[in-house]
Amino acid sequence: MKLSEFKFEIPENLIAKTPMLYRDESKMMVIDRATKKIEHKTFKDIVTYFGEGDVFVVNNTKVFPARLYGKKEKTGAKIEVFLLRELNKENRLWDVLVDPARKIRVGNKLFFGDDNQDLLVAEVIDNTTSRGRTIRFVNDYTTEEFYDVLKKIGETPIPKYLKRKVTAQDADDYQTIFAKHIGAVAAPSAGLHFSRETLKWFEIKGIITAEVTLHLGLGSFRKIEVEDLSKHKMDSESFKIEKEAVEIVNNAKLNKKQICVAGNTVLRAIESSVSSNGMLKATEGWTEKFIYPPHIFTVPTSLLTNFHSPQSAFYITTATFAGLDLMKKAYNEAIKHKYRFLDYGDAMLIL
Repeated sequence: MKLSEFKFEIPENLIAKTPMLYRDESKMMVIDRATKKIEHKTFKDIVTYFGEGDVFVVNNTKVFPARLYGKKEKTGAKIEVFLLRELNKENRLWDVLVDPARKIRVGNKLFFGDDNQDLLVAEVIDNTTSRGRTIRFVNDYTTEEFYDVLKKIGETPIPKYLKRKVTAQDADDYQTIFAKHIGAVAAPSAGLHFSRETLKWFEIKGIITAEVTLHLGLGSFRKIEVEDLSKHKMDSESFKIEKEAVEIVNNAKLNKKQICVAGNTVLRAIESSVSSNGMLKATEGWTEKFIYPPHIFTVPTSLLTNFHSPQSAFYITTATFAGLDLMKKAYNEAIKHKYRFLDYGDAMLIL
């Protein structure tokens, strides 16, 4: 299919700049793929669509303070370094983006800290792209100590489109209640709607939760620049699906229960881990999977997602699951009813 088929306009006033006061009170559009019916609900209503033995698959990745501000050695020029992913734990090598890129060259040393001392020192090892670099942290920290330092001097990597300063509250707001395993530079937005109360209702109704891990990088948000979608290449993201989740999902599939995937990240992980017989298998590694039409889904029966940007990988994947014509109709409805878009926005449940 062609990229131009996924074009539309989002009114600027519908882009959510802050989250709801209570996560589970966001609006939720419910779409039935079989009947083409569209309903307007709130996220709290999600429990009414599922019952005992049904499964929600969620992403337990944890966002870390990936944005650092520092200075170059000698010149003291101010720089921004965005940590994308750890390439080698033993050698403390990281794949990063830098700004301003023209000032940061191979061999430069970079210093990060507070007013009193430099808490992190890195050396630029290689160029990867125009703004990309490989850096090596020279500090002899343990992994736990390293992330403790990031908490002190790093910033929560809220999206740039929010066009506002990071607040202390963002550290909690931009994190799902499932967050366990550090590694994401963006929150899996579908998971941001869940509250403790939601999970309590799941428990009461016998709805089961299975956890997988996919660490979001910025590659998922990279602009698609080719008209032929088959030519687009996603950046690699690390993921892990453990035996416990596999057993839960496959048992539900065998018993013809609903399997709702909470977010495109989970969908990518699952679709990267389907065996030849259509069942889920335990997997750990990297995925570059880009889901676009036509694609046959064998595991999930429903998808929980947010409202995404036009021509983005997220929107294209969602349209692949729902059907493009139905998705266009749903987005027109969303704009008409003033649903909130993007990370801190409202939810969509596709049955």
